[in-house]
Amino acid sequence: MVRQAKAQRILTHDQIWVALDRLAARAGLSPSGLAKRAGLDPTTFNRSKRVTSGGRERWPSTESIAKALAAADASIESFARLIDDDAGDGRSIPLLGFALAAASGAFDESGLPAGKGWTEIALPTAGDGHAFALEISGDALLPAYRDGDIILVSPGTPIRKGDRVVVKTRTDEVTIATLKRRTAKALDLQPLDASQAARTIQVGDLAWIARIVWASQ
Repeated sequence: MVRQAKAQRILTHDQIWVALDRLAARAGLSPSGLAKRAGLDPTTFNRSKRVTSGGRERWPSTESIAKALAAADASIESFARLIDDDAGDGRSIPLLGFALAAASGAFDESGLPAGKGWTEIALPTAGDGHAFALEISGDALLPAYRDGDIILVSPGTPIRKGDRVVVKTRTDEVTIATLKRRTAKALDLQPLDASQAARTIQVGDLAWIARIVWASQ
């Protein structure tokens, strides 16, 4: 009875899903990317599938976990270690869909996560306690980022010319681009779509800028 109680305490809904997030991150994938590689529906491991509309917890099937392990070339023993709260080489960080990033209240004045809509995901550490993640939706950022890709954003990492960045203006527009030049008065940005013209954002119109330090593939 003690052993059974211990197993029930360890194998919680959140821990199983975090372990799958960690498994995906170790393979350099987003949860949807791992599902695709495993031959599953791309939405199988999405956060929206983890709780029903009525608030009931939904668990991944043993078959889907087995396929995910095979796709990530991992063993059931390694997955069991990922279930441990302290396992893995990543940590849980705030996650928000990119389409929601422009919503008022999603970030505070410093560009840090705030308000509702944020969940958590286990990703490789950025060495920045304020790092957060955004999940790409749609094909607008192809070929750089695909639907379902996760980008890790680090507000505390220095930004240099040529870095990919997330920029938010004071009118709540959120843009992903490459930094071409930064002066005391303005930012020159190159959209990820090379066919689009470069744009300039005046410093007075800028809410915050942060560097993208990792992206799932």
